[in-house]
Amino acid sequence: MPVMVQGICHRGLILPRASPVGPMRGYNRRLSSPTESSLPMYTLARQLLFKLSPETSHDLSLDLIGAGGRLGLNGLLCKAPAKMPVTVMGLEFPNPVGLAAGLDKNGAAIDGFAQLGFGFVEIGTITPRPQPGNPKPRIFRLPEAEAIINRMGFNNLGVDHLLARVAAAKYKGVLGINIGKNFDTPVERAVDDYLICLDKVYAHASYVTVNVSSPNTPGLRSLQFGDSLKQLLADLATRRAELALRHGKHVPLAIKIAPDMTDEETVQVAQALIETGMDAVIATNTTLSRVGVEGMEHGDEAGGLSGAPVREKSTHTVKVLAAELAGRLPIIAVGGITEGKHAAEKIAAGASLVQLYSGFIYKGPALIRESVDAIAALR
Repeated sequence: MPVMVQGICHRGLILPRASPVGPMRGYNRRLSSPTESSLPMYTLARQLLFKLSPETSHDLSLDLIGAGGRLGLNGLLCKAPAKMPVTVMGLEFPNPVGLAAGLDKNGAAIDGFAQLGFGFVEIGTITPRPQPGNPKPRIFRLPEAEAIINRMGFNNLGVDHLLARVAAAKYKGVLGINIGKNFDTPVERAVDDYLICLDKVYAHASYVTVNVSSPNTPGLRSLQFGDSLKQLLADLATRRAELALRHGKHVPLAIKIAPDMTDEETVQVAQALIETGMDAVIATNTTLSRVGVEGMEHGDEAGGLSGAPVREKSTHTVKVLAAELAGRLPIIAVGGITEGKHAAEKIAAGASLVQLYSGFIYKGPALIRESVDAIAALR
């Protein structure tokens, strides 16, 4: 997971950093200012964290955010975003800005992230069995591009550990659980891993995300195409119907896709989602492209690129999906949101919800409120 480089904790306190934003037309709520964001203290903390490796500093920040959540401090120290309830997938969200999967793979800081003001929290990607992921180093900062390259490889402690963390959390809001396959499970048997995870998380998740788009698990992205995708989705739909009867509730299924498909391939994915009764699509995961980071230190590292450079590709995918889906399926947009206006752009492109990942790493909790405000200004 990438390092938390902003909105990190110092002595158990969240230190948000807000970008100065002018008033938005049609929305009079005062936005955050640099003086409200404890900028000098954050700058010092960031300098200290950047002396550590990205993965070490991320793990430290995650521990502190989790501790702040357990003590109930995070909500006191970060001004909550405005209420902006929306209903998507039959679920009520207090605001449309969520945490993307990947930052909290094991559910270690559910309460901590929720207290920062996210409208929903997605944890994972989780696999049936624990696995260490790819060799280190496997995360690389590209701060001049507000970007990160990672090749983590679904490192996680396994679905049973995650469920124990979910049970220990106090959070009662919308919780997404992102599921994947173990690296040593053959692609042709991938459905087995997804079904194992679906069986286990179904009763505990508000919605379940099926990750078929990580570039760091060999062969995984082949599941996005053609008969492989249709068969996987059909099997998931069948099992979901069985679980709905068993548990007495319908848990929505969302499919997370890559930004590197052609428009025609994206349209085919949209059609498959409709045909198999999926509930949402998340667009997008990281990209294999290196446009925007050419010549930068670490710019040629293997792995998925996230952050500002993926913004246009991700938003384009949202637009293609929106045109094909025509409102029949909601879109959750993620990729390159580093300012509030970028979140609003995703909504304007056709998304119903957005998620933050690398932008949250670079801009901190203030980006949540800024994004909610910018989306509200569209109304």
